[in-house]
Amino acid sequence: MFFDIGDQQLVKSNDIVMMIDQQYVDSSVINGEMIECQQNLNDKQNQTDKPKTIVVTKDNIYYSSLSITTLKKRSSLQMMINHLDDYTDGDTFT
Repeated sequence: MFFDIGDQQLVKSNDIVMMIDQQYVDSSVINGEMIECQQNLNDKQNQTDKPKTIVVTKDNIYYSSLSITTLKKRSSLQMMINHLDDYTDGDTFT
């Protein structure tokens, strides 16, 4: 399943390793170095004007203009939709 991280960017939900709030990257030397190293490895840059969240996948780093809170809400909603059968009876929609 795909996950919409804003700015017309979709990533495979299984490929997401972590989502980091931009303010923590700015305040942490280790996070900043990790992001910089990954950027140097990848030619593809998709940085938005004012990123609020950095989404790290197995292969790339994506910059989202959406807040980490919004992305968490979207992921929770997506998990609920994926497990909708767990909440319904088999006879409910027949």
